[in-house]
Amino acid sequence: MSHAESGTTDLKRRSFLAAAAALTASAAVRADDEYGPNAAPVRYPDYRILTIDDRFKQLKLGNTPVQRLYHSKNMLWAEGPAWNGVGRYLVWSDIPNNVQHRWLEEDGHVSTFRQPSNNSNGNTFDFHGRQISFEHLTRSVVRYEYDGTRTVLANSFNGKSLNGPNDGVVHPNGDLWFSDPGYGALMDYEGRNADNGSVQPYQKEAIYRIEAGTGKLFQVTDEIFKPNGVCFSPDYTKLYAADTGASHYDNAKEEIRVWDIVDEKRLAKGRRFASMDLDLNGETVAGFADGIRADTAGNIWASAGWVGHGYDGVHVFGHEDGARIGQVLLPEICSNVCFGGTKRNRLFMTGSQSLYAMYTNVSGAHIT
Repeated sequence: MSHAESGTTDLKRRSFLAAAAALTASAAVRADDEYGPNAAPVRYPDYRILTIDDRFKQLKLGNTPVQRLYHSKNMLWAEGPAWNGVGRYLVWSDIPNNVQHRWLEEDGHVSTFRQPSNNSNGNTFDFHGRQISFEHLTRSVVRYEYDGTRTVLANSFNGKSLNGPNDGVVHPNGDLWFSDPGYGALMDYEGRNADNGSVQPYQKEAIYRIEAGTGKLFQVTDEIFKPNGVCFSPDYTKLYAADTGASHYDNAKEEIRVWDIVDEKRLAKGRRFASMDLDLNGETVAGFADGIRADTAGNIWASAGWVGHGYDGVHVFGHEDGARIGQVLLPEICSNVCFGGTKRNRLFMTGSQSLYAMYTNVSGAHIT
């Protein structure tokens, strides 16, 4: 299918968003019942943490709840959580509101971290502790230096603008790998510039690598419809990417893909790692994986949504076979996840208008 969206795809997308909107009211009521000031105490084990395969029993804790750390009706789309170990804080984006927030581990205080944020989506930290953000408004990958200045790392490829960098991860050699699906940067709601005047991508959606030292930009694969969240395996020999291309392309599948990393530079043997299909009450449904992270054992924790109760939240896939082994149910669409906290064993989850967290019996594989 070409980059031009067909009428069929437009109808599919409108129907999809309409159905998702219909779920919002019931989800909001459920959130108030479970997380509001008058919510009943949680009886352990928390029923919202589901074991599908015995392998998940080793990853979850029986005496921990799913907590809502922050909620605001003014927040529109929470995204891109990243943990700063030195500062003991979590930073995340609210893309439409053009702001980044910060949650402090010491007392749970939430404050405005950066505004404007150029409608940033994903965030991460490099091995020097510098924040990296993926901006929709400027269609750029940027790094914030120690003195607060902003350095543009990438904003074009082969003479054309990037679509809208989404998410990225840093390799120990200093290289930065990131996805460029072109979602929010092509919508006025999340930061489109007026010079485009179209919702069409500037170029084929792809995954890129910024080489440390030289700053050169390399396209590592465009064999994916719309690469969204990305993460490495614990040993950095594989790259995983969520494909959300079914939002625009009729022949795309809701799945997570994986490649072998060759010589720390190239990708090979692209293949499906996990399907987002789920048998829910006797019906096969499929939403989207968005942000993804690996734990130290290699299992993949994926934010998931756009289906409704019983699906939306976090899906956990076994590293051996990509089978779904567990779920964390949330009353909102989950956009992204990251491990953090003092022991890096706390899973932070950004929902539509909220920040959630739960402790696990495993640590995140990487620094954020």
